[in-house]
Amino acid sequence: NYTYIVKCADSTLYTGWTNDLDKRIKAHNSGKGAKYTKTEDGEVVYYEEHETKNEAMSREYAIKQLTRREKERLIKETETYVKKSVDKEIEIGEKIQNEFELAE
Repeated sequence: NYTYIVKCADSTLYTGWTNDLDKRIKAHNSGKGAKYTKTEDGEVVYYEEHETKNEAMSREYAIKQLTRREKERLIKETETYVKKSVDKEIEIGEKIQNEFELAE
């Protein structure tokens, strides 16, 4: 189960929940999603995974109560965290590669 935020073509932020994120985004972009996003091409800019439907729905409600600025901050903090994680994985991969090459 997922809670997600889509940035629509007009730059508005749509928040929803689903049990299949890929399928839901395809539905949004093909005109079969929520009324609001039926005519919008959107990009997932944030998502969270949850154990249960109730947790995902509760988080959707909580995010919908945030101001746009607060939602943008949430998105930005996540982008920063993901970038740091990816950078760390690249750094570890390069170290392993270097050690492998030295061992040859």
